[in-house]
Amino acid sequence: MSDRVLVFDLETVPDVAGFARAENLGQHPDWSVRRQMGEKVARQLFQRIICIGSLAAERGDGVWRPTSLDSRHEPDLDERALIEGFVARLADAPQLVTFNGHTFDLPVLRYRAMLHAVPAPGLAARPYFDRAGSDTVDLCDLLSAQERHARASLDELSRLLDLPGKPPGIDGQAVEGLFAAGKHAEIAAYCESDVVNTYRCWLRYELFCGRLDAPRFTASEKALADFLSRRN
Repeated sequence: MSDRVLVFDLETVPDVAGFARAENLGQHPDWSVRRQMGEKVARQLFQRIICIGSLAAERGDGVWRPTSLDSRHEPDLDERALIEGFVARLADAPQLVTFNGHTFDLPVLRYRAMLHAVPAPGLAARPYFDRAGSDTVDLCDLLSAQERHARASLDELSRLLDLPGKPPGIDGQAVEGLFAAGKHAEIAAYCESDVVNTYRCWLRYELFCGRLDAPRFTASEKALADFLSRRN
C-alpha cells in the first residue's frame, strides 16, 4: 500500500484545430468545424487540456495529510507546459486517485502528451493505465464495479456522502463557455473543488475498506480542513 497519493482531474475544451486536421476540414471555418464535432462531449482524442488540478497527500502514523493542492491553467501556461509540469510530479511514482480517470483523464493525458511530443517517463513508472491494477484508483470504476447502470457522477456521490459537491451553476458542460469568456480563475477553482471532493470520497472508501480506522479517518479529514484553511 502506497504512502503517497496524487489525486488529479483535467478540465478540457474541444480541440477544434485537431479535429479539423484529423477529418480533413482544414478549409472550413472554426465555427463550422465546431458544429460538426457535435454538442456531446468530444472523444478523448479531440480534447484540449486547459487546466490540471492535483492534490498530493502523504500518510504518516496512519493519517493522510495533504502536502499540496494546485490547479495549473491557461492562460498562465500553454497546454504543453501544463502537461510537462504534471508528468514531472509522477517522478516519485505516487498512487493516482481519479474519478473516471481510466475512461477520460488518462487517455486524454496520453494523447495530448504525444501530440506535443512531451516525454512522460513518469507515466510508465507504474502501470497507471492498467484498469485491473491498483496503481490508479478510479473511484467511478471501482465503486460501480464497471457496471454501467451502477455508475454515479462525482457530484451525485459527493452530495450523497454529505460533501460539498460542485459549485452552484457550473459543471463540465459549462467549461467551454467559461473558457471562451476568459474566466480561467473560475475554471481553476471548479477543478480544485473536483479534486478535493474526489480526495474526500477516496478517504471514505479507505475507511470502508478498513485501511483507515474511524479515528484516523477523522484525523485525515481534519488534516485536510486545516490545510485548506491555511490556503484561504
